[in-house]
Amino acid sequence: MRVLSGIQPSGKLHIGNYYGAMRQHLHLQAEHNCFFFIADYHALTSNPAADDVAACTLDVAMDYIALGLDTQKTVFWRQSDVPEVTELTWLLSCVTPMGLLQRCTSYKDKIAQGLAPNHGLFAYPVLQAADILIFNSELVPVGADQKQHIEVTRDIAGRFNSAYGEVFTIPKEHIIEAVAIVPGVDGRKMSKSYGNTIGIFEPESKVKKKIMKIVTDSIPVAEPKDPDKCNVFALLKLIASPEELGEWDEKYRSGGMGYGEAKKRLAELVIDYFKPFRVKRAELEDNIDYVKGVLADGAERARAVAGQTLKKARQVVGLRR
Repeated sequence: MRVLSGIQPSGKLHIGNYYGAMRQHLHLQAEHNCFFFIADYHALTSNPAADDVAACTLDVAMDYIALGLDTQKTVFWRQSDVPEVTELTWLLSCVTPMGLLQRCTSYKDKIAQGLAPNHGLFAYPVLQAADILIFNSELVPVGADQKQHIEVTRDIAGRFNSAYGEVFTIPKEHIIEAVAIVPGVDGRKMSKSYGNTIGIFEPESKVKKKIMKIVTDSIPVAEPKDPDKCNVFALLKLIASPEELGEWDEKYRSGGMGYGEAKKRLAELVIDYFKPFRVKRAELEDNIDYVKGVLADGAERARAVAGQTLKKARQVVGLRR
């Protein structure tokens, strides 16, 4: 099946991004026809600096390739290199009721977080629908909290198809396998906006330093501890083997163990796990032309599909018949 997903170039990717979504995206390559893009149009809704958008886009591209993106099988491109999507956004906008957009919780959430309201932020779901529909996407991997995005896309596609004929494939959400919230160093959900992240490709010394600062309670070393209430253990669950995790569970509950011991082991596991990806990432940094070539090739392949869909949509609405 055709799978589509995008990621915004809004900063350095962290292990919360990896365990929350990226790893699952990469696993989908084995069985599906995957289309993955870097959503630089979407990133503009928060009015970032131009240099930051360009730099972060390349960073995200290198990160995905280093982490195992199959550049031969998977279509991987920069959103702004496929202009067909913005034209389709307008065609879809003309069948999208205002009430549908007003009910979208993502806009309200962003405003509540302090983002200045603008039309791009409000109309974001229509651009997102165009991203999905222009590639005849069948499955869209999302977290359970993002299910509304796909429901809106299906609604828009249904309205267009009802008005003009069966142009668009109606996509289904692919709920990403539930992963417990990845805690940041302060115990809140790991997020760039909180400044509590552990970067995937940060220097190893910085990774270790951050892990050693993870917030824990003040239970004495000799006392038993509840692993289910510990931020360090929550991260160990993501990366330790089942056998080792069982050993740590016993250590926590038995007492006589300090959190520093668990933090040191967590740092070792994180550094060892991402080490081969770091080597690949360093190679890509020395070959930026290759990375740009991957994006250019992906854009060409993406436009071949998008162009056919847009042509059909233009014809049914009466443009260039």
